[in-house]
Amino acid sequence: MSRPLPVALAQAPPRPAEAPVSDFADDVQALLAKFPRTRLVAHPELHLCGVTGSGAESEARLQDAAEPLDGPRSKALAELAGDLGVWLLPGTVCERGPDGELFNTALAFSPEGRLAASYRKVFPWRPYEPYAAGDRFVVADLGDAGRVGFSICYDAWFPEVARQLAWLGAEVIVNPVMTTTADRAQELVLARANAIVNQVYVLSVNTAGPEGTGRSLIVDPEGRVRTEAVDSAATVLTDVLDLDDVERVRTYGTAGLSRMWEQFDERDAAVELPLYDGRIDPRTWRPGPHRARP
Repeated sequence: MSRPLPVALAQAPPRPAEAPVSDFADDVQALLAKFPRTRLVAHPELHLCGVTGSGAESEARLQDAAEPLDGPRSKALAELAGDLGVWLLPGTVCERGPDGELFNTALAFSPEGRLAASYRKVFPWRPYEPYAAGDRFVVADLGDAGRVGFSICYDAWFPEVARQLAWLGAEVIVNPVMTTTADRAQELVLARANAIVNQVYVLSVNTAGPEGTGRSLIVDPEGRVRTEAVDSAATVLTDVLDLDDVERVRTYGTAGLSRMWEQFDERDAAVELPLYDGRIDPRTWRPGPHRARP
């Protein structure tokens, strides 16, 4: 059995915030012309906002670029995904919340032309980012292709994010990134670590130079790097993920050995987690699509 998911990660520089969505549509159409069997297209963090740096000037530009989720930008992106018949993950956008706050929000549009999922970054990179924090983790079902979870850039530094997404049944974690700093090397380690300890695919797509440091990569459920960008140059990473590989690794173990999701016996005592005012309950220590989404 196999559940193939052909993906394309566009390591590209950010687009100017004032550029029309039609220009972005041209980019996506050109990508699909080269890779016509692609089912999921993903872009970096804040790809459509064109804002880098921090401080009052950058925040003012983000305010100008912000739109609510039912604004014209989302409607145009939904129409684009429907016209092209692909799962479109245009990176993240600056979302204006109901009380005027700013969120860094990842979007996913379905091949039917609808907004299928939105995820607000739970861990903004403080003190450098002006965003309000999201309050929930998000996964989305890609029809018969599988289930995808979302994390954004600095979220990857918090192991709780990937663990929760895996528990919610994510087989792939898409991590759009706008890393312009020297810590991309550490992020590459985290991408592999999050894949290994949760037995999921991780897709980390970073902004290209000159703003970003690039080095996007795709990691499999055993932590192997399937493909990667060697530098910050604009490029497209393509791969065909077999999502049944997630079930194989979880069933037989990483390297045929470690099965972390089968660690507990129901006779084991619960493990208290005082940091979270919670616990690991052996009776519920199972990931899977039966988990209710938040």
